[in-house]
Amino acid sequence: MSKVIISPSILSADFANLERDIKRVEKAGADWLHVDVMDGHFVPNITIGVPVVKSIKKVASIPLDVHLMIENPEKYIEPFAKAGADILTFHYEAVQDVKSVIDLIKSFGVKAGMSIKPKTNAKEVIKYLNDLDLLLVMTVEPGFGGQSFMSDCADKLPIIKQNAKDNLIIQVDGGINAETAKICTSKGANSLVAGNYVYNSQDIQKAIESLR
Repeated sequence: MSKVIISPSILSADFANLERDIKRVEKAGADWLHVDVMDGHFVPNITIGVPVVKSIKKVASIPLDVHLMIENPEKYIEPFAKAGADILTFHYEAVQDVKSVIDLIKSFGVKAGMSIKPKTNAKEVIKYLNDLDLLLVMTVEPGFGGQSFMSDCADKLPIIKQNAKDNLIIQVDGGINAETAKICTSKGANSLVAGNYVYNSQDIQKAIESLR
C-alpha cells in the first residue's frame, strides 16, 4: 500500500455546517472521513451517534471511517453498520471477546478495525492482526481533539508492521501534523487521522498534501 490514506476527523469540523465541511475535505483530496463516536463512559467526552452517521452518509462521497470510543461496542455494531459506516473501529480495551466483535463487524460487510490506547502494549494485539482490516494506534489519550502527539506511542508501529499482513491498514490518530505524520509513516503507518491540522489550516488541500 504505497499511498497514505488521509482521514480527516470531523471532530474538528463546524457541526453547524457539517455538510459544507465534509465537502471541503472531499474536494481537497481526503480519502476517508473519520467519525469519532464517544459515549461519555469509555472516554470523558460525548460526541455523535447513529442518526448523525446516517445523515453524513447521505452527503459524503468518501468512505466513513467510524471510530467507536464506547463501552459495549458490540451492541452498536449493527446500527452503525446500517447507518452507513464503511469501517468500524472498536477499542481493544472495551471488549471481552475481541474475535467475536471482529466477526460481528465483518458479518455486516464492513471493514473491521481495532484501536489501542497509549498505555496498551502492541504485543497484546499481535494475535488479532490477521483477522483485522485496520489497526489504529492512538497517539493521544482518546476523548478530545487538539492534544499533543505522544511520540512513544509511535514506537508501537514497527512492532505492528513486522507482525502484520501486507494489506493491514495501520492507522494513527492524535496530534497528527506534517512533522508527526513523517514520524508515523517512517515507522510503518499507512493511514493518518488529522482533525485540527486539516480543519484549522488556511489551505486544506495543502494541509492534506503535506500529510501524504
